[in-house]
Amino acid sequence: MQLLQLIAWLVYGSLTLTAFFVVLVALFPRRLARTRAVAEGMPGRSMLVGIINLIFFSAVIVALVALNQWTGARLFVLPAVAVLAVLLAAAAFGLGGVVELVGERLLPQSTGIRRTVAGTLALGWACALPILGWFGLLPLVVAFGLGAFILSLFSQTAPAAAAA
Repeated sequence: MQLLQLIAWLVYGSLTLTAFFVVLVALFPRRLARTRAVAEGMPGRSMLVGIINLIFFSAVIVALVALNQWTGARLFVLPAVAVLAVLLAAAAFGLGGVVELVGERLLPQSTGIRRTVAGTLALGWACALPILGWFGLLPLVVAFGLGAFILSLFSQTAPAAAAA
């Protein structure tokens, strides 16, 4: 029974992640193209910026939650939730760019939705690998994508894919 539940969760997760990233690419093609271009052009810098920002904003969230518990006032809940929401949105856009990069490398001859689906499934299934995927690959990919997204916000040069 547990094996069937695990398979059902894997199928459900694959379908929802695929739909999420397909819609994200459809709604924000230029932003994700810029994020993908930065991830491809500056992988080391993207990783470093992502790790630093992930640690910093996680510390801010923990500090706000700790202040909330220490003071007993609900004053710090809203800022903590706001910082978490911004961090999750930035991570989602960053992961969208990484999905596009993985899809491009897996299917260089394809374009559009096939590339996005291939990148999402490959990255999602790789991150679903117990222990190594959960605690190794997933945090690194999130940090990499977050850094690429942040750098794409401040990038002066627009990639050719983003201009289209």
